[in-house]
Amino acid sequence: MSDSTPPAALSIAGSDSGGNAGIQADLLSFAANGVYGTTAITCLTAQNPTGVSAIHTAPAEFVDAQISQVLDFYPIKAIKTGMLFNREIIMAVARRLERAPLISIVVDPVSVATSGHVLLQDDALDALKIHLLPLARVVTPNLDEAKLLLGREIQNVEEMDQAAIDLAKAYQATALVKGGHLEGEDLIDVVATPSGETHHFHQTRIQEIDTHGSGCTLSSATAAQIAKGNTALDAISIARDYLRRGMESPVTLPQSPFINHLP
Repeated sequence: MSDSTPPAALSIAGSDSGGNAGIQADLLSFAANGVYGTTAITCLTAQNPTGVSAIHTAPAEFVDAQISQVLDFYPIKAIKTGMLFNREIIMAVARRLERAPLISIVVDPVSVATSGHVLLQDDALDALKIHLLPLARVVTPNLDEAKLLLGREIQNVEEMDQAAIDLAKAYQATALVKGGHLEGEDLIDVVATPSGETHHFHQTRIQEIDTHGSGCTLSSATAAQIAKGNTALDAISIARDYLRRGMESPVTLPQSPFINHLP
């Protein structure tokens, strides 16, 4: 980040002690995409790419205080939300962001870690759908998260198309439904706009890389590009290219190669 006066963005998300996902990935993505990053930490997680062993949640009022301090001082152009975990935190975040209608919000509806650990309590889903998602400019679910939001299976590209259209219409937001959990060498992500227009993004699956943190990286890079003035669709395209570069030039650690956030 060489610009001495970069735009600023805020990540409201959990901390990943392994550094591959969450707030840590978001700050790296912000910096790599030329944006000054600020944070409001919702949870502390004890985790690495193999699993989550413990979660310590911040009180909702403390999450609200963090957001307030950031918004009161920094000229925030975009906000990304990630792991919010419980209803109390979601409600606090939604109430605060309702007071900032001019800031673009990217909602990554984090519910399940790559390792399979549940990151959203059962009673929080309705709060997410009713109170936070209507504030979003962009929503970025993977297939499992889209299934939770819509209450139905999504098993092929045609069903991804309809899922993206339904989410975009329901929340009047650009919906990116990520297809990484589908089998096959050809990865397809589907984007739908509130008007019902759809776009497909294709790429070949990269083998032998740990994708832990890919969703966080993509959503925060999208928020960064929106903060720089790009349209939602262009921001998603640029963010996908950034993530792809990070996967093609991974950081190699003893167990596995990981996403390189500074490719």
